[in-house]
Amino acid sequence: MSKISKIAVIACGVVEPEVRHLLREVEHVRALSFLPMGLHDEPERLQTLLQERVAQAEADPEVDAIVLAYGLCSRGVENLRRERCPLVMARAHDCVTLFLGDKDRYEAYQREHPGTYWFNPGWIRGGRTVGPEREARLRAEYTGKFEPEDIDYLLEMDRESFGHYQQAVYVGLGLGDPAADEAHTRQCAACMGWGFDRIPGDPALLRALLHGDWDEHRFLIVPPRHVVRLTGDERIIRAEPEPPASCPD
Repeated sequence: MSKISKIAVIACGVVEPEVRHLLREVEHVRALSFLPMGLHDEPERLQTLLQERVAQAEADPEVDAIVLAYGLCSRGVENLRRERCPLVMARAHDCVTLFLGDKDRYEAYQREHPGTYWFNPGWIRGGRTVGPEREARLRAEYTGKFEPEDIDYLLEMDRESFGHYQQAVYVGLGLGDPAADEAHTRQCAACMGWGFDRIPGDPALLRALLHGDWDEHRFLIVPPRHVVRLTGDERIIRAEPEPPASCPD
């Protein structure tokens, strides 16, 4: 597309510090908003909230493009309707690629290390990782609702639901307290009986997304009146014409 003038950025709270840090380098952001992390667990709600933010952004005539700092995220980014502004997002399944800086790097690591459970600063900050904190939270939630032996059984079932993972891997972009985040990841890995690894993050993908450096290999530019669709191949996502609006009964 031609040189952008103003963009609206809609981002997941998991990358809020990183987005705010990188936006200090740019001047073309007209609007910035964040949604709570973890909405990929509720893809319909994620889609509804994203659609509201997209509509708000498109209502501003000075906004030329809408940038999503999201991955595919349980397909919650599909079916977002627009009349005027293109929608831009990275080719990524989830936020891990935004921290790694390259979808090919993510794919290669996953292929070489199946059973990887990823940790990043946002997930740690939000208390959404496995390990001692999760078990303590669940125990507190179950106390008073179930008998002690039932609580132990439920916690064991929860632990077994992560049985296909083999290692915890930490990746971040150097903000916050990386040493504390790495120590937390190590502790969680030990709690789960997993191995541990740490991978240096790369801000290149997130920086390019926010700067407007949108090459076809790394990004998808979805024209107005088109929607995002899962491809099932290395492209991850594609654009296709939006389906007709359903008629009321």
